[in-house]
Amino acid sequence: MRRLGVIVALGALLGMFGGVVITSPALARGPRWQVSPAPPAITLPAAFCGFEVRITFPVNREFVKVLKASDGSMTTLATGSLAMSATNLETGKTITENISGPAKETVFPDGSVMALEKGRNGLALTPADAVRFGLPTVSVTAGARSVSIAPDGSITSLSLQGHVLVDVCAALS
Repeated sequence: MRRLGVIVALGALLGMFGGVVITSPALARGPRWQVSPAPPAITLPAAFCGFEVRITFPVNREFVKVLKASDGSMTTLATGSLAMSATNLETGKTITENISGPAKETVFPDGSVMALEKGRNGLALTPADAVRFGLPTVSVTAGARSVSIAPDGSITSLSLQGHVLVDVCAALS
């Protein structure tokens, strides 16, 4: 009887070991990078720059990976190539800027957001937030940037360890 118990226990251990060996490559792979669809054109109202600005994305070879945590938060990682074209709709003047990032954005279960960005990224702030943080309303920044957003959509903090490369409104004036 003892011998049968040892055989059953060894069989169970070998079965578990075999399951771990077979599934470990799949677990190690984790979520895959996916192509990020091109964002639609955005028209910023005149309140941002004093004139309407149309923003399009002529280059979009950006990839994202979505990671889900056990607490319900979701983190999105973004990398690749992304370019933004901004057009003054009154004059037709257009500029195109590289905003390839990369970026990491975490959405918490309560709806708050923490975005961490490095490299070149676009930034659009309401006129009130632009004054509060001492930045242009529409810009391209370089360096590390972190933004915290409350569940109601208001920006609670913004930190830029870098500089503003392009003040989009000034460039389109």
